[in-house]
Formats: sequence, C-alpha cells, structure tokens
Amino acid sequence: MAGGRSSAGRRSAADADDPEAAAREICLRLLSFSPRTRAQLADALRRKGVTDEVAERVLGRYTEAGLIDDAAFAQAWVQSRHAGRGLARRALAAELRQRGVADDTVKEAVEELAPEQEESAARELIAKRMAVTRGMDPVKRTRRIAGVLARKGYSGSLAYNLIREALEAEGIGDLPDSPPED
Repeated sequence: MAGGRSSAGRRSAADADDPEAAAREICLRLLSFSPRTRAQLADALRRKGVTDEVAERVLGRYTEAGLIDDAAFAQAWVQSRHAGRGLARRALAAELRQRGVADDTVKEAVEELAPEQEESAARELIAKRMAVTRGMDPVKRTRRIAGVLARKGYSGSLAYNLIREALEAEGIGDLPDSPPED
C-alpha cells in the first residue's frame, strides 16, 4: 500500500509541473465512471484549481476526439431517464440544463421523445398508482396520482385526462371536468 501512495505522490508532483496532464487525468478519471457533459468536466477542473485556459485546451481536445459529446450525452440521458423513471420532456429538459447542456442541445434531445412515448409512460405510471390507491376517494386518488405525474414533468391537462380515462375504465365516472383545486 505504501508503494501505491508514493507512486500517487510522485504523479501529483509531476502533474504540478504539467497542468495539462493533471487536467487530462482528472477528465479521464471522471469519464471512466460515467459520461459527463463538458460543463460538468469544466466545473470539476475549476474545483481542482485548473486554470480556465488549460481547461479549455484539454476540453477542446477531448471534444474533438469524441470523448466529450453533449449531444450524445443528452440523447442517452433522455432515453435512459424516460425508460427508467418515466420522466416527461419537461423534467428531462430541466435535468439536462442542470448538467450544463446547452438549450439547443436539450431541445433536440427531448424532441426525439415522441409524444406517444410520453403518453405511454404516463399511462404506465397511472396504472401503477391506480393499483396502489384502489378504494380511495376518487378525488383524493386523482389528486395523488396527478401529483406523481406533475413531479415527473407531465402537464396537468395530460395527467388529468389520462387519470379520468383510467378511472372511467374502473367504472368511476363522476369526476369534475377539470382538475381539482387544492
């Protein structure tokens, strides 16, 4: 173990002489765990004390080499988070913006999610929540399920229409024509 530390210590001392090598190592280490956006890597480099000039050179080279690709990151993020968590376009866009993805890139990525995919995911979420809330007052049930969908980024009108449809399929059809107010 002591040998590992001294080798790491020598590497750190060498990196002080070559800030670009240090920046490359930081980026490669982070990218080896998971894909990152250019902004996330720039933030990490800034936190490690790498100058903006050095960071820009390293990030530029990595972008040219295809190691950093915000568009590919955004597309993969949208597909993964939509399939895994059932998130709607609005929530996905917010998450991508938090990770520093440019608005144009965010827009392109979320537009690849077809409205039918979004509606299908909403229906799946509703079906799961309908089973859990069975026996509850229909208005309270609607409010709870709509809350789940709202937190996942679905519009109130889509959520309410699909919830109404699901309740009607269960034989519950005496809901108001608009979402309940809190």
